[in-house]
Amino acid sequence: MSTSTLGQSRATQALRLSPLPALRRLSLEETEAVVVINGKVPSYYLKQLAQEAVKPVLAGRRLVNRVLVIPEPHPQD
Repeated sequence: MSTSTLGQSRATQALRLSPLPALRRLSLEETEAVVVINGKVPSYYLKQLAQEAVKPVLAGRRLVNRVLVIPEPHPQD
């Protein structure tokens, strides 16, 4: 899968303009048929927010969310 070469795509901009740093660190792979979100976030909530940020700009393409949820370790009391 190749990444879009026409500057930043609308899907990429949707993540880059997020107020959430975790979403801005995610990457996208795009073709004419599919948009794939890749990366890591600390919660399922952020994974869902990434998906929802990209959905409005899919333009009929399929969305694949490959974001891994890796919780941040909690310091022991």
